[in-house]
Amino acid sequence: MEAAGAGPPYGGPDDPPYGGHAPPYGYGRDDPPYGRRAAPLGGRWRRLVAGVLDLLIVGVLTSPFSATAIERTPRGALAAVHTRNGLLIALIWFLYFWLLTAFWHGQTLGKRLMRLRVVQDPTQEPVTPGQAAVREAVYGIFSAVCCLGLLDLLWILFDGKKHALHDKAASTIVVDA
Repeated sequence: MEAAGAGPPYGGPDDPPYGGHAPPYGYGRDDPPYGRRAAPLGGRWRRLVAGVLDLLIVGVLTSPFSATAIERTPRGALAAVHTRNGLLIALIWFLYFWLLTAFWHGQTLGKRLMRLRVVQDPTQEPVTPGQAAVREAVYGIFSAVCCLGLLDLLWILFDGKKHALHDKAASTIVVDA
């Protein structure tokens, strides 16, 4: 029998989680803070579709800075001349991914459409601007180097946490939004 005024036997809404005791089995230091459920990891195919959507969006944004013109050569033949500003394209790419990931709930437009978001690993706290910058810089560097961009993306097929290499570099994961 409880004493008068002692409150319910299992604590009230103002009591610390788990009555001030250690959390139950299965909740360790790498789990999200008490009172919040861990979001499941985002699906590999949805991540792929989100990435393709983002690349299409960035392609449209950077297309004015990359063009092909047809010109006559000195011998009178027609030739395609590719003009582009690679530095400006890289800057737009980086800013698109970094700004949206850092300041729009860990989501780019593609991730928002596919209901995914980037969070810190393992706490699932919102990603910091620094983590987002590292994540996108590593992704950009890998994409610029032959075959490493493909390896970076394919890594999620074999990793238990569905980490890409740029996720590992920034200590982030992609979860359901």
